[in-house]
Amino acid sequence: MLSYQHLYHAGNLADVHKHAVLAVMLDYLTRKDKPLSYLETHAGRGLYFLDAPEAVKTGEAAGGIARAEVAGWFAADHPYARRLAEVRAAEGATAYPGSPLIAAGALRPGDVMHLAELHPGEFAALQAALPARAGLHLHRQDGLQMALSLAPPMPRRGLMVVDPSYELKSDYEAIPGFFASVARKWNVGVLMLWYPLLPGAPHGPMLAALEAGHPGALRHEVHFPPVRAGHRMQGSGLFIVNPPWGIEEETQRLSKLFG
Repeated sequence: MLSYQHLYHAGNLADVHKHAVLAVMLDYLTRKDKPLSYLETHAGRGLYFLDAPEAVKTGEAAGGIARAEVAGWFAADHPYARRLAEVRAAEGATAYPGSPLIAAGALRPGDVMHLAELHPGEFAALQAALPARAGLHLHRQDGLQMALSLAPPMPRRGLMVVDPSYELKSDYEAIPGFFASVARKWNVGVLMLWYPLLPGAPHGPMLAALEAGHPGALRHEVHFPPVRAGHRMQGSGLFIVNPPWGIEEETQRLSKLFG
């Protein structure tokens, strides 16, 4: 959806949930001395500044990452905290990394990144945030099509993040078949889907189909009140196929923090 821009929502509680889990999974995957692939279907601009008018207007970062840090949710050696510190050291105190920068900070020489973003302005910002280097591939195209064309990627070890805007009903409808196709081609890949928890549970049929097709997957949801009047998001969900060992410990810790 070309109207969606994540700058209004960067650093909110859903980002804290998603990025903390992603950082821990990448930390685990990069401990083994074997290269891996990282794919992202809806990359966004990669780097956000939380003092931008768009971010200040919604107040979502103030109720998200700022709240989490004041409350001490993440120790300095937590993978998510390390990525935040690295990006702030390079870009300034108000900088916030999207998942492409969280991944870029965790990956090593020899690892490969494929990032898709269709929005022209967001893609240009992504290019600026992640200068060209060996192993980095930026795709201005539909992210689901990119992932299907690459699966299985080389190296075969790796992780894919799927994070649509969910502004269209078709976003929900396309995911189960897409996951089935990617998993069939890339049976060793860690596949992570993020989805919002909204009134009426529009994610319900999608999750039912995903759970039927991937019985060993991990589903983790956290709940929080809407950040402002009229805001519909009431929580954040992750569905992870082939979850890395030990990730349940982090999700259980986050469940207690979100309360």
